[in-house]
Amino acid sequence: MRNSTFKQRNGVAPAGRLVLVAGVKPPPKVALLIETSNSYARELLQGVRAWVREKGPWLLRLTEQGRGAAVPSWLRGWDGNGVIARVENGRIARALRATRLPVIDVSAALPRLVFPRVATDARVAAQLAATHLIERGLRHFAYCGDPRSNWSRLRGEMFAIATRPIGGHCARFSPPAGGVDEEVEAIARWLRRLRRPVGILACLDVRGQQVLAACQLVGLKVPDEVAVIGVHNDTTLCELCDPPLSSVMPNAQRAGYEAAALLARAMAGRKIAVKLHEVAPLGVASRKSTDLAAVGDAKVARIVRYMREQAAGGVNVSDVLRAVPMARTALERRFKTALGMTPHTYLRRLRIERVQELLVRTNLPVGEIALATGFEHTEYLSAMFRRECGLRPRDYRARHRLKH
Repeated sequence: MRNSTFKQRNGVAPAGRLVLVAGVKPPPKVALLIETSNSYARELLQGVRAWVREKGPWLLRLTEQGRGAAVPSWLRGWDGNGVIARVENGRIARALRATRLPVIDVSAALPRLVFPRVATDARVAAQLAATHLIERGLRHFAYCGDPRSNWSRLRGEMFAIATRPIGGHCARFSPPAGGVDEEVEAIARWLRRLRRPVGILACLDVRGQQVLAACQLVGLKVPDEVAVIGVHNDTTLCELCDPPLSSVMPNAQRAGYEAAALLARAMAGRKIAVKLHEVAPLGVASRKSTDLAAVGDAKVARIVRYMREQAAGGVNVSDVLRAVPMARTALERRFKTALGMTPHTYLRRLRIERVQELLVRTNLPVGEIALATGFEHTEYLSAMFRRECGLRPRDYRARHRLKH
C-alpha cells in the first residue's frame, strides 16, 4: 500500500496510467502539421526537436501527411496549445485561424502573411546560386520555376536581380497545364531557345531533376552547355540525378528551431507580430551539374578547375603557376578578364566556403578546421573569416548550427 501511494504521488498510477500531480503544470500540447516526404520538411522537424530537447518538454502530435494536405479533422476539437504548420493554401489558413490557437507558419506559399512566418531568405538563396554560376564563367542565365507558387516567383525575381549586372535578361520557364511528362517536354523546348552556355537555377531540386532529364531528351551537354543548380539540397534526390545536381543548402533545422521559439513565446501569452522571419541558407553543395569553367580562355578554365580541386589544401597563386605554367602578370590579367576577380580572391573565396561548411556540418575545433583548409595559423583564419563574413568563426557556428 505504501508503494502504491508513493507511485500515485509521483505521477504514476498502479495500473501504469499517467496521473497529473497537483501543482505541476502539464507540458504544452503542440501539433506539427509538417509533411515528412521531403528533406526540407524533415529538417524543420529536427529543428523543432532540438528546441524541445533544449527548452521543453512539449507533447507533440505529428500525423503523416503530404504537402498541402487538408488540416486533419481531429484539429477542430483538439485540446491543444499551439501549432507549427506548413500553410500552403488559403484553405489551410482558414482552418487554422478557426482554431484560435497560436500558429507559426513554416512555408512561404502564401503571398500574404496570415501568421508569423519563418522561411528561407529568398534573396540570399538566389544570390548564392547566382554567385556560384557566375564564378564558373557563365554570362547567360535562366530560371526554371513554377509561377503558380509565391515562393517560386519570389526566388525567380531575386535571381534575376542577382544576375542582372552580368547577364542582363534572365529567361524564365512557364509550365504548361499537364503532368510531369508534359512539363519535361516543355522544358526541353524552352532549353533549345536559350543562349548557351547557360546557368539555370531550378526553384527546387525536383525541378532541377526535370531540367536534367530535359537536357538528356534533346542532347544538351551538362554542364558544358547547360549548368543546373537546385534549391534545398535533398541529398538523395541530388545524387540520383544524372549528373548529380548542385544545390543551395537551406538551414531548415534553424528555421524549425526559430519557429519553435516563436511558438513558445506565443503560448506563454506574449504578443508575436505577424511578420516574416528569414533564415539565411548555409551555402552551395557543388556537384557535377555545375562543374565547369565556362570561359573562352582555355588556360584560365584549366586553372580554375585546378584551384577548385586544390584550394582546401592551401595552394597559393605560386603553386597554381607551377601546375599551369605562365607569367604571373598574364595570369592576373587573363583571370580578371574571364572572371572579374584576381586569382588570389578566387582562391580565398573557395577556402572560406569550405571553412563555412566545416563550421556548420562538423564539430571540429576551429584550429583543426584551419589545418584542414590550408591555414597555417588559427589567428589568420579567424581574421580573414571575420573580414569576409563579418563574424568570427565561432560566432558563425553559433548562429547557423544547432546543438544536437
